[in-house]
Amino acid sequence: MRKQFIIASCLATFLVLILAYWSPAALWLFAVIAPLIALGLMDMFQSRQTVRRNFPLLGHGRYILEMLRPEINQYFVESNIDGRPYNRNKRSIIYQRAKGDVDTLPFGTQLDVYEEGYEWINHSILPKNQHGEPPRVKVGGKDCKQPYSASVFNISAMSYGSLSKNAILALNGGAKIGGFYHNTGEGGLSPYHLEPGGDICWQLGTGYFGCRNKDGNFDATEFKKRAHLPAVKMIEIKLSQGAKPGHGGILPAKKVTQEIAEIRGVEIGIDVLSPPAHSAFATPIELVRFVKNLRELSGGKPVGFKLCLGKKREFMAICKAMIAEDTYPDFITIDGAEGGTGAAPQEFSDSVGTPLNEALIFVHNCLVGLNIRNEIRLIASGKIATGFNLAQKIALGADICNAARGMLFAIGCIQALRCNTNQCPTGVATQDPELVVGLHVGDKTTRVGKYHKATLHSFMDVLGAAGLTNPSELRPWHIQRRVDSVTVKHYGEIYHYLEPGALIKGEVIETYSRPWTSARSETFAAN
Repeated sequence: MRKQFIIASCLATFLVLILAYWSPAALWLFAVIAPLIALGLMDMFQSRQTVRRNFPLLGHGRYILEMLRPEINQYFVESNIDGRPYNRNKRSIIYQRAKGDVDTLPFGTQLDVYEEGYEWINHSILPKNQHGEPPRVKVGGKDCKQPYSASVFNISAMSYGSLSKNAILALNGGAKIGGFYHNTGEGGLSPYHLEPGGDICWQLGTGYFGCRNKDGNFDATEFKKRAHLPAVKMIEIKLSQGAKPGHGGILPAKKVTQEIAEIRGVEIGIDVLSPPAHSAFATPIELVRFVKNLRELSGGKPVGFKLCLGKKREFMAICKAMIAEDTYPDFITIDGAEGGTGAAPQEFSDSVGTPLNEALIFVHNCLVGLNIRNEIRLIASGKIATGFNLAQKIALGADICNAARGMLFAIGCIQALRCNTNQCPTGVATQDPELVVGLHVGDKTTRVGKYHKATLHSFMDVLGAAGLTNPSELRPWHIQRRVDSVTVKHYGEIYHYLEPGALIKGEVIETYSRPWTSARSETFAAN
């Protein structure tokens, strides 16, 4: 729309001059169009509001509606996967924190505290004052030579290709400012991930983009070359993800530019369809050995894998392979079956894969039941956006949390729901240069840093209010949930937690014993 505005402005000026030639009185029309042209030019050159930069004059309509949001909010709410309203104010909180605005709300809670599913944390009469920087989490087990000290809040996997170069630059720049890591997603390690200097978690998907040979298989030489880059702090093998578990990634042809094709090692102008499964391994033991191989090739950096939990037997087979090989991933990322940027069939987004809470508890329990929980860090990813969300997931069993949606909001995403069309109006999820230019990297970099800092500050405030000083003190009983109109239970009463070594001892445990008995380290098939 920037070009269209300039053309329209020139045409309008030319028409007024033509009319003035016949009737000098027509010059008064300049009193109407000149302020509009001036306002449009101001829109194009300001950096704070992407919609105005990309849609001069027209973009003001969006911000007028935004001012009316409290009145129309009940009609325009984000829906959760079960159809209920999904925290109506979460997006507002993110915007306010990213902009550095006050995030307090008048008239108390905006949520129905008597609605089923409402959650909270109880405060203490003796709250703790929080001082200094939030604690960090060491990622790296017994075989890791270059452990990484991670923030408890980081950027989840989003590829260059799915997102624009300006979006990647802003996200990584924010990671640099805030001292947290930025997951590349499966699209490869691009120059835009490296330029700002933020810490990187390099993700390898089934397409092995950035370290693949001509046949599309894993190339150890190419991997080693990039894994040794100083910015790369961790390596993550993507087994599956919440948006499309059991289905390969999709990058529409409209988004496959010459540069993206070169980075990924694919053909330009053709849909990039990642295979649904890896070719570098086919059994649990081969996966564990692949983890070990990547760790050695990278010079001892933390290596882990990411999955959306599917068949429980298959994850338990991986656990048996870990024990058999005495080799453990440094971390496991659990991706909930929520979210995504449109790169998945609707059925997969809606109805395949385990939601985050249930998956996180199951994985945590398996590791505890095998006495290997201390070897592995658990990273939770799925609709995490606020300080309280961090407390929820850590109380469930996570060590670290990743966010995608919240970080996108911080750089200007307005949920136009055009992520998969290459027509994202804010320049976030598009490769259209006319739209990408509207996303001002400098302004949005600052916003990512502010959002991260404010969210961690909120998290530590919540901990202090509960009488806690460190995230490691959070336990399942700290988070309360209304399970129906008259019943409240804490996580420890809702979810079953295994005792250390329970699986090794052969205890009969509902939902665990049967998949554990049928799991085999040599195959993902049933026993």
